[in-house]
Amino acid sequence: MLLRLIVRDFVIVDRLELEFGGGFGALTGETGAGKSILVDALSLALGERADASVVRNGAERAEVSAEFDVAPDGALQAWLRANDYDTDACLLRRVIDSAGRSRGYINGTAATLGQMREVADFLADIHGQNAHHSLLRSDAQRDLLDTHAGAQTPAKEVAAAHGAWRLAREARQAAEKDVEATLRERELLEWQVKELVALAFNTAEWQETEQEQRRLGNANALLEGASAALAALEEGEAASLPLLQHAGARLAELTAFDPALTEAAQLFETALIQLEESALALRRYQDRLELDPARLNELDSRIDAVTQMARKHRVTPEELPGLLQTLQARLAELTLRADPVALAERERLTEAAFRAVAKKLSALRAKTAKALSAAVTVGMQELAMAGGRFEIALEALPEGAACGFETVEFLVSANAGQPLRALAKVASGGELSRIGLALQVIASQANPAGTLIFDEVDVGIGGRVAEIVGRMLRELGKTRQVLCVTHLPQVAARADWQWSIAKQTQDGVTTSAVNVLGTDARIGEIARMLGGEKITETTRRHATEMLGES
Repeated sequence: MLLRLIVRDFVIVDRLELEFGGGFGALTGETGAGKSILVDALSLALGERADASVVRNGAERAEVSAEFDVAPDGALQAWLRANDYDTDACLLRRVIDSAGRSRGYINGTAATLGQMREVADFLADIHGQNAHHSLLRSDAQRDLLDTHAGAQTPAKEVAAAHGAWRLAREARQAAEKDVEATLRERELLEWQVKELVALAFNTAEWQETEQEQRRLGNANALLEGASAALAALEEGEAASLPLLQHAGARLAELTAFDPALTEAAQLFETALIQLEESALALRRYQDRLELDPARLNELDSRIDAVTQMARKHRVTPEELPGLLQTLQARLAELTLRADPVALAERERLTEAAFRAVAKKLSALRAKTAKALSAAVTVGMQELAMAGGRFEIALEALPEGAACGFETVEFLVSANAGQPLRALAKVASGGELSRIGLALQVIASQANPAGTLIFDEVDVGIGGRVAEIVGRMLRELGKTRQVLCVTHLPQVAARADWQWSIAKQTQDGVTTSAVNVLGTDARIGEIARMLGGEKITETTRRHATEMLGES
């Protein structure tokens, strides 16, 4: 359930901090007051895409935070635990700056939009203003059926299995079509792989080779430099170390006469020790460093071979191991192409795998289509479409496709005695709204999300039908948290609680404000929805009666 929503600098909202209750809540207000802005803000927290246009004019960034409760040992808590998020609550936060850059957080930890959408599936289900019209598309009809059947994962598996089968079939066909070209490419790859294997390139060995080559290539200069430094220290008439040793000994003697020299003498002695150690290290280095022209030639040849091979394939030496893997994989693929039996077997196996998962998906769809058709037909009777029928037709695709073994089409008969026809061809605007509402309310009952949001989905209906819709949403609110943005007083009157959204202008700046309505305020708001700007005693009595019936 949604507990709290905080919105800052979002479109015309400067700052809102809202706490939500359970049951069925109605969000009302005049057209353009910003009712749907709250739904848009919540959608942002649930991972919807956004751009800089959502940032309020003059603000640096827009920010939305939505806090939900988390059921102990539920699926959401398991997801949070598996993804290393805190499990005590679920706080979604989204920030969009004026440049359009977006950042998302789950329980204070950075999250991707994909992760936020995954969490959203556990939390809320939003039915937008255009939901009815999307039902005219065949893909939306299939998605709704699969969602109601809990078949989203099987549907993805079917699409992936069909893709694997298609690739296997195309590989076989390509091999049969261009045998000669495949053979030429295979011969070239075999030679290239043979060369790279013979080169036996190793990244660690390459680094050691370069280092040794640099050392041997500069051996003369290294020996000369070490000898010169050693001569300056302890060889020849100008050697400094004997002189420094004598001076150090003299200083040590003088400290007996004046202790003030002690610090200088100690520092001098330390420096002298380091110089003596340096001389020892230089002698050891001279003894170890040898001129080895044969080894240098060997290293030069190795570096030249590797460099030429890298230049030949237009890569860096460090990229040669990856290149070898790529060529070996391609060679294995071409080797398979040259084996028609293996290709045919792979095609057969991938086809069998596709048919197995598609068959299971078909069974899920068939079972759910029957139940959903019956439920929506009952809903149509309640929504003033007496005698109407709704049916989900599954048209067989014998060869199968990425969507499975059938297409999904919604058929409807709006009146008794009329034949079933495609929803897109026969439903009027009002009928489409009612059928869409029935579908959404019924489908929502199978949705695991604890919060259901309906954003002006009751457009195109009124009168007795609106009263029925209000009762349906109130009934749904007994087991879920239901939020409905509505312009219909019949729907709002059935709500357990109601907020009014209004625009306000101060110092030339327009913002949106939310008012929590008590009983008297609700009567006034329902009366406004009934009678417009001029509220009479008659409309107030009517509003009071409507609220009393709820």
